[in-house]
Amino acid sequence: MLAAAARGRPPAAIYSSEAVYEAERSRLFPRTWQFLAHESEIPAPGDFVVRRILDDSFIVARDDHGTVRVLLNVCLHRGMQVCRSELGNTSHFRCPYHNWTYRNTGELVGVPFHAEAYGGEAGLPKAERSLIRPRHESYRGMIFACLHPAAPSLADYLGDYRFFLDFYLHQSDSGAQFAGPQRWLIHSNWKIGAENFAGDSYHTPHTHASIVEIGLFREPRANKRKEGATYQVGPGGGTTYKLPAEDARQNLGYVGYPVEMIDRMQAAWTPGQLELAGRGRFMVSASTLFPNLSLVHNWPQVDADGLVVPFISVRLWQPAGPGETEVLSWFVVDSQAPDWFKAASYRAYLLCFGSSGMFEQDDVENWTSITSMSRGYLSSSVLLDSTMGLAAPPPPAPVAWPAPGTAHVGFGEYGQRAFLRRWAAYCAAGPGQPVAEPDQEARLCADPGSPGYRAVAG
Repeated sequence: MLAAAARGRPPAAIYSSEAVYEAERSRLFPRTWQFLAHESEIPAPGDFVVRRILDDSFIVARDDHGTVRVLLNVCLHRGMQVCRSELGNTSHFRCPYHNWTYRNTGELVGVPFHAEAYGGEAGLPKAERSLIRPRHESYRGMIFACLHPAAPSLADYLGDYRFFLDFYLHQSDSGAQFAGPQRWLIHSNWKIGAENFAGDSYHTPHTHASIVEIGLFREPRANKRKEGATYQVGPGGGTTYKLPAEDARQNLGYVGYPVEMIDRMQAAWTPGQLELAGRGRFMVSASTLFPNLSLVHNWPQVDADGLVVPFISVRLWQPAGPGETEVLSWFVVDSQAPDWFKAASYRAYLLCFGSSGMFEQDDVENWTSITSMSRGYLSSSVLLDSTMGLAAPPPPAPVAWPAPGTAHVGFGEYGQRAFLRRWAAYCAAGPGQPVAEPDQEARLCADPGSPGYRAVAG
């Protein structure tokens, strides 16, 4: 099953199998960096939010000195959930079972009847009962946690994918602000959404045709999607749109950014990032950081006068079982953006994504159908096909691709295959075994066992 998936022919059962889900729970999610929150969600001392990684609950708090903390939300007395609120502000967390009390730094500071019940510090040293603090690191205000002590640092894990993250998160040196998240459940396997955002430009002209027909969005036409590039770099990949000018300022104006924001982007972005949006004529759109964090950047028309305004959304595909996903969706905007832009961009986000967005509804209808069909006795064994771009020599990488990683212009399932190869590598690595670096596309194409094998001249 894993080998077939790594070659672009996954059995449909990977989207509903309990055994596959158990492998993901024990081998994949503990070893990868998982997004929990953004620092803008907890701006003041004492602020906190509660988030989870599968079945583990975490308190993400800013302590009284302003330091961000990540605490396992489990009382070390009897295992009760310490904090049962989703968000708030407090200096202490008190377990509702027996009232053990912890500072927002994690230290245990209060035990009822400490002397009578335990003999005081001699019987129960409070310093040894601090809430568990998993590894956590941040990038551009995004707080990630990793549950495996031997996993690489966040910087090493992200690698060159940071180049693309900055298009969404670093539009000025003041940083981004996150609003939300909206949260809802869908009857879909978590991987389907992650794969879709990792590089599926092929579905856009068809699944989202009605959005073009009503005039909400001009870009999903088939020829526009075919001209865009899909890219893969380290643990991430995504799609871009081809834009009309060879000048970054003109292209940023074309997608709806006001002059003052364009000025700040030009000051914040590297020469390579400006070249990609300028001479390269590519603007980032959807993207996925393996395994389950996706980002989207689109620019719909938001009123009858033809105003086009871009928006950015970050979304987490949080597994709630093999056939259930909790979607967490944040609206993201540069903190220095003018108020009128923030309001218009939020409207653009709500029109397209979020629980009531038109793109969202189109996509989820597909994903729930895939998950449902993958449970069938016969259909679960069907080998699905993610080999687009392997049956013939792939299109060349785009001319003037001043960015890390590899890229291709036109339709091709490069992003989906890269996702599945990495997924298979993690699921195949047993306890104590290192995760093998996923095979590169070139090796896959030259493998006679691959369904997309092609001979290479010479």
